[in-house]
Amino acid sequence: MPGLFSGLEIGKRALMAQQLAMNTASHNIANSTTPGYSRQRVSLVASYPQDTPQGSVGTGVLADSVRHIRDLFLTEQYRGANSNQTQWETTHKTLSQIESFFNEPSGTGLAQSISDFWNAWENLATNPTARSTVIEKTKVLVNELKQYATQLNDLQASLNSEITNRVQQINELGGQIAAINKQIVGAELAGDKANDLRDKRDLLVDNLSVLAQVRTIERPNGSLTVLLGSMALVDGGDSLDIATKVEQSGNSTVTRAVWKNTNFDIEFSGGELYALQQLRDKVVPGYQSGLDTLAKTIVEQVNTIHRGGVGADGSTGVNFFSPFNVTAMTISLNTEIENDPNLIAAALVSGAPGDTRNAQAISELRSSTVLSANTQTISEYYAGLVGTLGIKTQEASNLKENYNLLATQLDNAKQSVQGVSIDEEMTNMVKYQRAYEASARIVTYVDSALETLIGGMGVTR
Repeated sequence: MPGLFSGLEIGKRALMAQQLAMNTASHNIANSTTPGYSRQRVSLVASYPQDTPQGSVGTGVLADSVRHIRDLFLTEQYRGANSNQTQWETTHKTLSQIESFFNEPSGTGLAQSISDFWNAWENLATNPTARSTVIEKTKVLVNELKQYATQLNDLQASLNSEITNRVQQINELGGQIAAINKQIVGAELAGDKANDLRDKRDLLVDNLSVLAQVRTIERPNGSLTVLLGSMALVDGGDSLDIATKVEQSGNSTVTRAVWKNTNFDIEFSGGELYALQQLRDKVVPGYQSGLDTLAKTIVEQVNTIHRGGVGADGSTGVNFFSPFNVTAMTISLNTEIENDPNLIAAALVSGAPGDTRNAQAISELRSSTVLSANTQTISEYYAGLVGTLGIKTQEASNLKENYNLLATQLDNAKQSVQGVSIDEEMTNMVKYQRAYEASARIVTYVDSALETLIGGMGVTR
């Protein structure tokens, strides 16, 4: 049957178990503000009983394991919401930048420059000597279009550079996750849980989800496979890097994200990189194309009418704009007219006194539906371009706020499960302390009993 030494063993086990519980609670408190940390709990179980003639007799307590508390479902949901929130935050930021370029409505934007351009021709129709004003307002319009085009080109180049930087970050995160996978597998070979390493790995995956939407699969050996699209970015201790290929697309240099040593493009489905690609390849080119359509229409429509008119010097068939520069970046006033305003064809008939009918015809382009299958004027087309931008920016703002709220709610729910509560840990510390003190008393009592036994059985003379 169990003796007093069994009591000492029970006391020792209790001391060790409660000490581990106190250390774990201390570890939780120390990491209460550590990003990505999940609270840990000691699993205490009764040790295997000892069989005696009187039946099974308990042998104390054992610390079975130290587990970290984590909700995998909430974690996956949070990462998905985090990817979407970052996607729309990046989209809203870039669209807001484009809005600041156009700066509408205002008295100094492109809409005002277009209006001033038509007003200058209308003024010329009533005042044949106002040719210098036409040239001045044309230069303002040309410079405005070039400025907008330059800003959009610079923005596209900036987005391209950001894509390269984000790809490098993904490679770094993938390499770090793979390295931690190796450490976890090595640490858990004996059946223990590498809780702190797992927290560090989960935080890296959370950071990765900001850049791109990812899926994870945990293997039986404790390693994590991270999927980017249909391919494994990380598989155990190996990571597959992403390479960048620089190609020429029209007048722009484009950086493609491909799997290293292949020509396969990566299909990002969310996160910052997806937004950057969409903005660079679709959104910004859309507004560049809109400005080019605007510039080309102005050049062609004005030149067509201007060539049919007669200048003050009797010249005819002269283009007002350079016919070879029909984009927002290249549009330019005909240098001959810039050098000699008398070439401006305000009249229809050579030598007719006060004839300004051609200038009037050009000014009437203001109300001519020459765009969008002859359904919009030039000003209406530009207003539609700016209006669509405003709607998309507001939509991105709303979605950014919605996903931000969702991500916050999911993070709060996640933290309620795995986050450290100082009050709870302090309560546990007191509980474990009292249990430790009681365990020490067990050792003291058994020791006293052994002393009595040994002293009482001593040989006397």
